[in-house]
Amino acid sequence: MKQAFIKLHLSILLAGFTGILGKVIALNEGLLVWYRMMFAAAVMGVVLLFRRYPRRYPRPARLFGVGSLLALHWVFFFGSIKASNVSVGVVCFSLTGFFTALLEPLLNHRRVSFKELAFSLITLAGIGLIFHFDVRYRTGVALGVVSALLAALFTITNKQAGGKCASSVMLFYEMLGGFLLLTLLMPFYLYFFPVETMLPDAQDAVCLLIFAVFCTVLLYLLQIEVLKQISAFTVNLSYNLEPVYSILIAMLFLGEAKELSFSFYIGLGLILLSVLLQTWNVRRT
Repeated sequence: MKQAFIKLHLSILLAGFTGILGKVIALNEGLLVWYRMMFAAAVMGVVLLFRRYPRRYPRPARLFGVGSLLALHWVFFFGSIKASNVSVGVVCFSLTGFFTALLEPLLNHRRVSFKELAFSLITLAGIGLIFHFDVRYRTGVALGVVSALLAALFTITNKQAGGKCASSVMLFYEMLGGFLLLTLLMPFYLYFFPVETMLPDAQDAVCLLIFAVFCTVLLYLLQIEVLKQISAFTVNLSYNLEPVYSILIAMLFLGEAKELSFSFYIGLGLILLSVLLQTWNVRRT
């Protein structure tokens, strides 16, 4: 269990870079996710060629569906960031724990845990103290809320689909499924959101490759492994630390000199408290 929590928090640290890369890459959200999943599927395909993993999975359609949820989550997440800023996008992502607390009992046929809801509300209070929404970012907030809902559904269904399947095989099928869905939707997407070029420049290509290898393949391999030992709610609640990581990384690499006010530290304390309470709750059961 200890190793699972170490992997979980390493994956959260990697996730902290996703919002930054999404803002830096010039491609719109649809193309960004399309390239990200294409590169990630290609990387995993090469890995599987040189590893002794089964080439087929008994129920690939289910993993394609899970990957499609992930693709849609990413499109809305990066759409939120590009319509507003990194802070708004990652703040809205914190709603994932709240949605998971409601949806996981429904989909897994168990009672709603009021303890989990309480932990989620503590986190939301902390996020609210750290970041202050602006009415100019209504579109970004709306996209971010949909993104959080899709993220919750993805984590829950990803855990259900896991079973005894190797993490690398799962990730390959999920990346491939998401890529195929976006490929089918891309003509319609580009019709409504036309672009001058579909090709990334050299800088974007390098960023996309880093995105695919470290912030996609490595991140989700860790997450799949963690979900085999820890509940979807605990994983999503712990991911509420991502906004804190993202804003600190943005300050270091993007020069976003946001002043760390007293409310920031209070908010950070509430987020850490909710994560520690759930970690303690899991380890004592």
